[in-house]
Amino acid sequence: MIHRVMLSTFGFLALVTCKNQAISQNSNPSEKTEVATKPPISTPKSTPVKSTNTSEPEMSTGMPPDKAAIKQAEAESNQQASQTGMVYLKEGEKKFLKEYEMNITFKKMAEDSRCPEGVNCIWAGVATAEIEVMGLATRPNILKISTMQDGNRGYAKSQDFNGYQISLEQVTPNTTSDRGFKALQGTYKIGIKIKKQEPGKTSPNNTTTK
Repeated sequence: MIHRVMLSTFGFLALVTCKNQAISQNSNPSEKTEVATKPPISTPKSTPVKSTNTSEPEMSTGMPPDKAAIKQAEAESNQQASQTGMVYLKEGEKKFLKEYEMNITFKKMAEDSRCPEGVNCIWAGVATAEIEVMGLATRPNILKISTMQDGNRGYAKSQDFNGYQISLEQVTPNTTSDRGFKALQGTYKIGIKIKKQEPGKTSPNNTTTK
């Protein structure tokens, strides 16, 4: 009986000793623990940005004006001239004035005896322009208009045509002591005024032309 008690006691002690050894082994700090390593973070490749060169502007290809644009510009010029009451013509130039339904051509300067610039003259002189006018339903007519009105000498500042009064207001360039009438031929420019003719009235020394 005593032997059994002693054997069971030794067996219990041996069991307790084994458990203590197992616990001490599990708690050993020298044991390596597995460390989880994070995978490296991959950065996306940056795409190169194309640099825009703003130092040199892009050149635009110009287009020459077409005939329609030229006609429109001429119409606007004629309209502006009619608003100011003046129409300008170069020697040999022809214009169609829609407002007056009239074609007008500065044929030539017929006479220019104006006093040259820088010269003292007894008489101021006169310049006479020869123009051709034609309405939509009329034949061409040649009119002579001058810078002064003198019926005795045959100068008329205004002429009537197709219900309108046409007057010569400006003549350029002026003559000089070096450049007279012959030297300036072909380079003249005139400014004329066109206004509605009053009923029953005609310009002095003039007959109405249709």
